Amino acid sequence: MPRKLPPHVERNHVKGRTYLSFRRGKGPRIRLPADPTSEEFRVAYQAALAGETAPKTTANTGITPGTIAALIVSYMKSRAYTGLRPTTKAGYASRIETLRTDHGHRTVTGLTQERINNGILGPYADRPGAALSLLKMLRILIQHAMTLDDKNPCKLRFDPSAGIKRPKTKEIRAWTDSELAAFERRWPIGTKQRTAYALMLYVGVARVDVHRMTWRQVEEGGVGYTRHKTGVGVDVGLHSDLQAALAEWPRDHVTIINTEFAKPFTVDGFSRFMRDAIRAAGLPDDCKPHGLRKTLGRRMADAGCSAHEIMAALGHTTLAEAERYTREADRRRGGREAVLKLEAHKANKITQTTPSGLGKTAKNEGKST
Repeated sequence: MPRKLPPHVERNHVKGRTYLSFRRGKGPRIRLPADPTSEEFRVAYQAALAGETAPKTTANTGITPGTIAALIVSYMKSRAYTGLRPTTKAGYASRIETLRTDHGHRTVTGLTQERINNGILGPYADRPGAALSLLKMLRILIQHAMTLDDKNPCKLRFDPSAGIKRPKTKEIRAWTDSELAAFERRWPIGTKQRTAYALMLYVGVARVDVHRMTWRQVEEGGVGYTRHKTGVGVDVGLHSDLQAALAEWPRDHVTIINTEFAKPFTVDGFSRFMRDAIRAAGLPDDCKPHGLRKTLGRRMADAGCSAHEIMAALGHTTLAEAERYTREADRRRGGREAVLKLEAHKANKITQTTPSGLGKTAKNEGKST
């Protein structure tokens, strides 16, 4: 049975060959890569979904000037959008499409806090993560609207989203020591799962980076890579536990971690691979692959690393991100030391109030000095 295709994707049979193409309504067909499971297909599909060809056909779409749909077209023509990396555009695609489809008819100048909260974010009350993503995308569009010429009907002179609180989302947490031990028991050194785990735990790479790491990036004494999210170069020392894991893993391919078909993972494919490994280790659902990066930050802070050192090791762009780890470490350390001091104080107090101690005190009370 043929694989079910994403929305707006169709199979075209021409001269005995099958092609995949993207077409929304009666719009133009956009050729897509033949493998719907590949990373190339995902990027091309998201780009088509985002309407990157929209500027060529805007005049025939009947978009009303001054609406969110018109603002989206304007933004996608701007340097702020065209200068983005293809993967960033792909990440924006679904959010842009949601705003275009569900709220494209709304006038930009008619946006208010109440309308954004109730009309746009309200339907996602039970999905705070989705609400936050949509709010971030809307704010990008609003910032673009504030840069437009005064004659543009999408022009905004103030930010109607100012003051709207970010939806509270559950932050990905670091793994506990017992969870790390459970994973290592289930996946010993020499398994693909343990190798991927070691890279994430001892280098701090996110899934978008680890799935494409190559052996050339692992040099004697260190590991170097460039963070996909920020473009920041990272160079960290080669931890002995990572070195041990890599020593038992075959160097048969350019990339370190590969699929059973000897090809590099896609980002989503690697995520599924790690989630399956985590479940097989009997760990809870809130134990996420990205939590290993958080674990490295926690461990470095507990070891006394400075915020600047953590910032360099994890490739953060601001010191505030790294300082969070040191603050949490100080809090844990302070809480433990406080209880130890309380115990010491209690022991000292008991010593001072023993019968022998009280007797000595009473004996000396009658003497003059």
